[in-house]
Amino acid sequence: MRRRTTPIIALATALALLCVGASPAAAAHDERVIVLPGATSAEGIARGQGATFYAGDLFSGDIYRGDIRRGTAEKFIDNEPGRNAVGMAVDIRHDLLFVAGGFTGQGYVYDTDTGATVASYQFTEAPSVINDVAVTDDGAWFTNSLTAELYFVPVAAGEPGAFSVLTLSGPAADTSGEFNNNGIAAARDGCSLVVAHSSQGALNLVDPVTGASSTISAPSLPGVDGILLKGRTLHAVLNTQEEIVQLRLGADLRSARIVKVITSDLFQVPTTVARFGGKLATVNAHFDTGFPPTSPTYEVVVVDR
Repeated sequence: MRRRTTPIIALATALALLCVGASPAAAAHDERVIVLPGATSAEGIARGQGATFYAGDLFSGDIYRGDIRRGTAEKFIDNEPGRNAVGMAVDIRHDLLFVAGGFTGQGYVYDTDTGATVASYQFTEAPSVINDVAVTDDGAWFTNSLTAELYFVPVAAGEPGAFSVLTLSGPAADTSGEFNNNGIAAARDGCSLVVAHSSQGALNLVDPVTGASSTISAPSLPGVDGILLKGRTLHAVLNTQEEIVQLRLGADLRSARIVKVITSDLFQVPTTVARFGGKLATVNAHFDTGFPPTSPTYEVVVVDR
């Protein structure tokens, strides 16, 4: 026997569903691509105000600006030849975009409103790979994948100052691999730094005053690239594995466990990651096509967190 639903009961049921919303199992799965028009390579991504993101053309140094919600992107900064754009981070309070300069040994600071270069730094000479950057309340930290050093650019009253060099010791000082220190994130308001070491497949905790480091006890993270830390939740991009791993750090930051592994058929050697509420955005570097890569297009991939 089929039970007949009265109009009143049907209306109440519909209203209840609207108020409660769909269950997590029934939620729509969001997985899409945002093309960076005209890009010849790609590597870094950072979140700006609201739904705004910034992404870089690795070998040209050009910077794109886009909107995650609208799925749009356009070239924002058209740089002269000679710059690279690798990892990046936004200082939202001061409208500054910090960009790691890769093989140039440099770092750059751009105005997020106008695109103008606010400052540029020659951290070191070649060979070097200035790979990624993390913003703190006091400035920005840059990694070098070939040298056991970090570089700090202070920001006072919204103005970047002269940089300083932090010499590393412990496991983060290992430069025996092809690519070593890579992604970086600030923890405890910059009182500690988490640095991804690609060759070790590990995360290291670094003291920003002394440069001393220790390995965070965690499962192996092969080819770990860019990382993103919010509270004690850390997302790590494993580029050759084509995965984003979500980890939960211990209260003392000395251990971590894997909570989730995010995969997508759209990933094509993802490198760095930004977070937008319940979404993650990563960049396809297409290093599987060669180095420099030869893909006809480069894109941002948006997936559920």
